[in-house]
Amino acid sequence: MEPIVVSLEMRDYIMSMGAETVNWCMQCGLCTNLCPWRLVPGETSEKFNIRHMQRLGQMGMEGFEDEHILFACSTCSMCQSNCPRGVKIVDNVRAMRACLVGAGMAPANLRPILGSAHANGNPWSGPREKRTAWQQGLDVPVFGPNTEYFLFVCCHSCYDPRSTKVAHSIVKLLKAAGISFGVIGNEESCCGESMRKLGDEELFQKLARANIKLFNAKGVQKIITTSPHCLWTFTQEYPELGGQWEVIHYTQLLAQCLENGRLKLAGGLSKKVAYHDPCYLGRHSSVFDPPRQLLKAAANGGTVELSRHRELSLCCAGGGGRIWAEVPMGERFGELRVTDALSQGAQVLATSCPYCLNMLTDACNSLGKQDELEIAELSELLAAGL
Repeated sequence: MEPIVVSLEMRDYIMSMGAETVNWCMQCGLCTNLCPWRLVPGETSEKFNIRHMQRLGQMGMEGFEDEHILFACSTCSMCQSNCPRGVKIVDNVRAMRACLVGAGMAPANLRPILGSAHANGNPWSGPREKRTAWQQGLDVPVFGPNTEYFLFVCCHSCYDPRSTKVAHSIVKLLKAAGISFGVIGNEESCCGESMRKLGDEELFQKLARANIKLFNAKGVQKIITTSPHCLWTFTQEYPELGGQWEVIHYTQLLAQCLENGRLKLAGGLSKKVAYHDPCYLGRHSSVFDPPRQLLKAAANGGTVELSRHRELSLCCAGGGGRIWAEVPMGERFGELRVTDALSQGAQVLATSCPYCLNMLTDACNSLGKQDELEIAELSELLAAGL
């Protein structure tokens, strides 16, 4: 057997990049058992083992930098939420990625993504001057001194044709509820959540500091996010950089409006609907009930739960930069969600995250089930019931 080289210097470097809890891991293996990669076949599933990855980090050993290992994690937090030692596994993964990306060794498929975020303020290769193009045909208010909420629209919903429909629906719902809101405009940049998870700490700092300076200069006090990823990074990562605001996901605010009578839903949806909990809204941010309250009010056809839901919801595989990964058919987590929804008798599979919307739509199409199951964002279903 060849000797295994242990590098304590590498271990210390990984820890300095943010893997402060890597030595807490006692290698029990629960993380690997809970990982969604265990549910699908394929090369990535065979290579990626989150427990082994933590061990390589603990010992500073070579191997974790393999692309199929280091960039396979979708940061769903299923492992972290259930770790008996409280190891911050997602932070450890981010730190290990930062060791490579910071040295200029990002995977080839991610370089255009990171480059676009550097140059354009978004990872979707969209010109900054077209960030507000999604507003065409809508009367979207501009945030001003007397505006209560700043509406931060996810980059995905600014540039992706499918996801812009989500932004349209949310605007209609906020108006129907009489919410005082507005957008800032082309000066806004990506929240940077996925960029940081990919390991580009310098880029995250650049985007975050630019947003914080902009938001504070505009007098922002309260923020509505369309994406759970923006919600998480604004509440969990921006405060340490000086970004202190009241931040809420659109489902939370609309659920409050539904309860106090400011939002009226006709409830005309006659199809049976299943709800998919996004990882960053559910496990990461503990928002489970508001989307269900809204869906119940909109769906006359009734709702059903997927076999894995709430804290145990199965990841769509879009987090941690995986939304930009090419995954062969048969190896997509989303295909399991589509199959589950159909087995529960659902006619619509709804979610409340633009990443999940894309991943579930692709999975449904790859299975050829688009005629049997509609994939929708919750705001679209709600807006149709106004």
